Amino acid sequence: MLAMNFRGPYRIRADRNRPEPKIEHPYDAIVRVTRSLICGSDLHLYHGLVPDTRVGMTFGHEFTGIVEEVGSGVQNLKQGDHVLVPFNIACGTCPFCKQELYGNCHESNPEATAVGGFFGYAHIAGGYDGGQAEYVRVPYADVGPMVIPEGMDIEDAVMLTDVTPTGYQAAEMGGIRKGDTVVVFGAGPIGIMAARCCWLFGAGRVIIIDHLDYRLEFARNYAKCEAYNFKEMDDPVLFVKKATDWLGADVCIDAVGCDASGSKLQSITGKKLLMQAGSATALHWAINSVKKGGILSIVGVYGPPWNLVPVGSLMNKGITVRANQASVKRLLPKLIDHVMSGRLDPKGIISHRIPLEDIPDAYRMFSEKLDNIIKPLLIPPKAFAV
Repeated sequence: MLAMNFRGPYRIRADRNRPEPKIEHPYDAIVRVTRSLICGSDLHLYHGLVPDTRVGMTFGHEFTGIVEEVGSGVQNLKQGDHVLVPFNIACGTCPFCKQELYGNCHESNPEATAVGGFFGYAHIAGGYDGGQAEYVRVPYADVGPMVIPEGMDIEDAVMLTDVTPTGYQAAEMGGIRKGDTVVVFGAGPIGIMAARCCWLFGAGRVIIIDHLDYRLEFARNYAKCEAYNFKEMDDPVLFVKKATDWLGADVCIDAVGCDASGSKLQSITGKKLLMQAGSATALHWAINSVKKGGILSIVGVYGPPWNLVPVGSLMNKGITVRANQASVKRLLPKLIDHVMSGRLDPKGIISHRIPLEDIPDAYRMFSEKLDNIIKPLLIPPKAFAV
């Protein structure tokens, strides 16, 4: 089959000779991919920032597909079902799944005690092959996959596997109250979706900060928020303080993670020398920009084991920190309602539709921010008619 093949940092192949996945457990399903996406966190892997990202892996944790085969124990799916597949791989029965913490499943990832299993990520997330391929093995098939609701656009559906839930949960974890000022660091797809979702929770003012003008313009139009370029500021923290009567924002959201720009020290130690788990620039700014007693919501991805962050400011300001991978399954019912009612338009973030066989070019374009790219959608050769 055709699949993305990771050959090392900045090296991606479209491999036409990958073996098709097989049922390995009674609760597995084999899904023929109809749409998949490239995520900003895939770029963390592509850039070599995530430990134990192994040569030969297939990335991709955002995909939809048609069920081709199910194991003998699967009861909720049947052949022919068109499903959206959350990026979390969750057993559904462990203590954390029972709390709806599907991103922290205790059974799906033998490599870590913190995070659960994810499709198409490094072996610190279980080492499962992902959806940038023609076929995927889906473990615990009765738990994660959901049949796409009748009448839902497939491009909206694929955006419900990660981007929309993560952006929504970023806003949810902010504990936004009516009239709050929210500052989102990062105008990638997650940051843009988080900014859009802040309005659903009653925000009175939403500001997004990034350094790419085309992304900021997109954010203004899509999320209906204020958008500013930190390269035009002497100090982003000072800018936020001035904009909030010197108190700080009620809520700050870090939607960037370990690939952040804006600090030479952080970039050198976190992205070049790998002395810390990526650049924590956005996290620094968020901690120092939120008001005393405010809330910091973190959905930007950082790898183990540690980062240079101002813990003293965090403690002395009395900041509440909320962070996690999105629990997609928990959020799907309300997000489907938002989409079907027209309150959210997930597919509106998709900027490029690219054949799967052109995936090396797609990664290069996304990494280098070419052609005003926001979110690239991948289409396998047999799926164009779907």
